[in-house]
Amino acid sequence: MGIDAILIAGPTASGKSAAALALAERLNGVIVNADSMQVYREAPILTAQPSAADLARVPHRLYGHVGAHEVYSVGRYSEDAAAALAEIRGAGRIPIFVGGTGLYFAALTEGLAAIPPIPAETRAAARALADAIGTPALHARLAAVDPLTAARLRPSDSQRVLRAWEVFAATGRPLAAWQAAPAAPLLKDLRIAGFVLDPPRPLLRARIAERFEAMLGAGGMAEAAALSGIDPALPAAKLLGLRPLQALAAGAISREAALEAAITATRQFAKRQMTWFRHRMPHYIWFDPAESNIITSYEDGFA
Repeated sequence: MGIDAILIAGPTASGKSAAALALAERLNGVIVNADSMQVYREAPILTAQPSAADLARVPHRLYGHVGAHEVYSVGRYSEDAAAALAEIRGAGRIPIFVGGTGLYFAALTEGLAAIPPIPAETRAAARALADAIGTPALHARLAAVDPLTAARLRPSDSQRVLRAWEVFAATGRPLAAWQAAPAAPLLKDLRIAGFVLDPPRPLLRARIAERFEAMLGAGGMAEAAALSGIDPALPAAKLLGLRPLQALAAGAISREAALEAAITATRQFAKRQMTWFRHRMPHYIWFDPAESNIITSYEDGFA
């Protein structure tokens, strides 16, 4: 086979994991996580990480290897993915990157800006400023020094606005300027097959609802309650369904209200994922998992 690495993207609950498992078994592959929420060890249920049965079928990498109270960035993911890539290819196997985080796929195929580490004191000062004036006001200040980045961010996006401000505060250079000169992508010079799962919207909506029902039954509420004190500025605080399930665990809302809020937020997130994929991955092989699968959609390439 003339493929060195495989990428499988898709919205949450679209069936990416099942597709990757079938392909890994066929090709002697190793599955590598490309989802920013599935890295957290405290939330295997809420993030739909591979089950024990899945892990027994084929090797998996970069799942549940980070604490939820850590600041895990795309830069750190790039380092971890590079190590996993070297290990897998060194063993003569095929890496299969699967997930729904567009920036992780960008790191793999387009490269990342070589931004220096942000000093702890700069990070603390930026956070204090954000707490004092609020994210929309910080976004306005960002627009004055880095208008290109500010234009791409929602004024309410606390995590990304804070990150852009930190970069400017630490380096004196706009984030947009750093991103204009990215480093080499991790998969540079490798032969890649890329896929995007594109399920029908009614099917996706139904699967999202079914997933949250299953998560509640499997212990998702307990995971959410255990993270009740998490800093809202941390990436893990954006876990889908976290806030509604915490409110349910505290008795503040009903089970029906928690499910409705979590499902609605997840559907909105899936819509944003698909927008990214359409804009940044139009050259990938798109297919409807309800009608076909990766193997049949690319049969000649896996011969």
